[in-house]
Amino acid sequence: MRELEYPFDSEYILKKSKKIKKQLLGELHNPIKKKIAVLGGSTTHDIVRILDIFLLNYGIEAEFYESEYAQYWQDVMFDAPELISFAPDLIYIHTSNRNITSYPAAGDSGEDIDALLDNEYKRFEVMWDKAAKTYQAPIVQNNFEYPFYRIMGNQDAVYEQGRISFITRLNEKFYQYARNHSGFYINDINYMAAAYGLDKWSDPFYWHMYKYAMCLAAIPEFAFNLSNIIKAVFGKNKKSLVLDLDNTIWGGIVGDDGVENLEIGQETSMGQVFSEFQGYIKAQKDIGVILNVDSKNEYDNAIAGLNHPDGVLKPEDFIIIKANWEPKSRNIAEIADEMNILTDSLVFVDDNPAEREIIRTQVTGVSVPEIGTPEQYIRILDHSGFFEVTSLSEDDRKRNEMYQANIERARQQQNFGDYKEYLLSLEMKAVIKSFEPMYMARIAQLSNKSNQFNLTTRRYTQSDIERFAADDTYITLYGKLEDKFGDNGVVSVVIGRIGEGQSSDMTEMSAETNHVCHIELWLMSCRVLKRDMEYAMMDELVSACVDCGISTIMGYYYPTAKNAMVKEFYADQGFTKISEDADGNTTWRFDIPEKYVKKNTVISVNS
Repeated sequence: MRELEYPFDSEYILKKSKKIKKQLLGELHNPIKKKIAVLGGSTTHDIVRILDIFLLNYGIEAEFYESEYAQYWQDVMFDAPELISFAPDLIYIHTSNRNITSYPAAGDSGEDIDALLDNEYKRFEVMWDKAAKTYQAPIVQNNFEYPFYRIMGNQDAVYEQGRISFITRLNEKFYQYARNHSGFYINDINYMAAAYGLDKWSDPFYWHMYKYAMCLAAIPEFAFNLSNIIKAVFGKNKKSLVLDLDNTIWGGIVGDDGVENLEIGQETSMGQVFSEFQGYIKAQKDIGVILNVDSKNEYDNAIAGLNHPDGVLKPEDFIIIKANWEPKSRNIAEIADEMNILTDSLVFVDDNPAEREIIRTQVTGVSVPEIGTPEQYIRILDHSGFFEVTSLSEDDRKRNEMYQANIERARQQQNFGDYKEYLLSLEMKAVIKSFEPMYMARIAQLSNKSNQFNLTTRRYTQSDIERFAADDTYITLYGKLEDKFGDNGVVSVVIGRIGEGQSSDMTEMSAETNHVCHIELWLMSCRVLKRDMEYAMMDELVSACVDCGISTIMGYYYPTAKNAMVKEFYADQGFTKISEDADGNTTWRFDIPEKYVKKNTVISVNS
């Protein structure tokens, strides 16, 4: 919804939230449904009201639990019955500097202040540990914003007795906990308060009148920032920037002005602006954002512009460069198709408002930010939160290399008349094993991000993944795949539950014996489609089942708007369909033969 895209009108959102919610609910299809507990150290009602609509805009339909005022600590530590029965999928702890119980006094010694700091921190640490153990859900915790006054003036940040110094040290302890605990995320209200303007943000009127931790007008920006963390945790991040060139990543039109006259580099103020923007985009690539080009240009001119000696971005930084005179809407659809991702994974960046409107209206799901003037490009893209980081794995950092290797694979395929010969030429090697600690974060990430090749589309946190790995009643498999072009990393995941009865989402199935494996999750990254990795995973799943004395595998397919490609997946694997309901949910059965013939013939597997 345009009204909820950054930069937005906060006053309009506050006034029209009910109308906006009603419209979003009317347009919502196949939402992710999540329970979110909001545990507040201050008034949270309006935060929840606005957070609700931002999450709906991301396709997340949330049910909320709100603690009573300032009961955040007690609800966790004393097992509030309502919170226990709510069983949250995510816990958000909304505290601010108003919830710090003790600050240093001017006469306190360094030892006194250290003890005070440890006591303040331990109060939170014991709560986080208890919440993680009790609920096994992701936790989002505010850090602390600076106070709106400084007792010691500029030295308040220097002397240990200063409140700014104390908050800085306390925040660092929070960050250290986040670095050492998966599934724990910081909501950086210290940055938000600074970006908004600390005097306005911390207007004492709203605290003393309503017990708000911030001014009312700041709540939409606060809720939007929080929603970006939550949508990232639940796999709703974007994957790729698709960039225009002329007057977007450099000043001028390369075909008219010539490469030598483009504004990029340190010679002019505007050239510096575009250089800084290119540096920002390059940094996005370094955290795993995929870069592509969609430009109305002659291809040779586009490449010449990207090879400008003062440019930060070069042709090799992009996976696909569409520089032609075709409609940009057609180009962007082709980019998604060639990368095997959906158009709703893309963010289109173009200085031309007419081109933005065409993409917005003609290509479903693409995010099209109103980027403003060149000086505003970074701020608007950054605050939009398209690529919010909740973990940073080696796979993330190598994502562009992996997609570039896929392009090379596609080119090589054109040289083969026989597809199996092509697959054999890739010299593929797979590692397929039970879940291992080093890959838990990546496995959880895949469960939240994979939509097309995902049979049940269940979403799991890292805590869930770790629990499955430690439970003997589950068979867990991850699959890594590499070939002569490079390592694709962890690309496939299977979770099977051993036992009697039906899968948790199916209602029409007779009781089974312990000789049954119910497939709770089967997914694969789109970047390895059509390379027979699914057959290799099936072979290893059968082997694991046989080792456990299991003779039957039950498979389940739950249709969504995005996973139609795997509707007949089980049939291809040799399963028999035994039921289908009115919504298209299907149940499949595979009785393992005494002499199972492996389906994979092209991948060398190390298990």
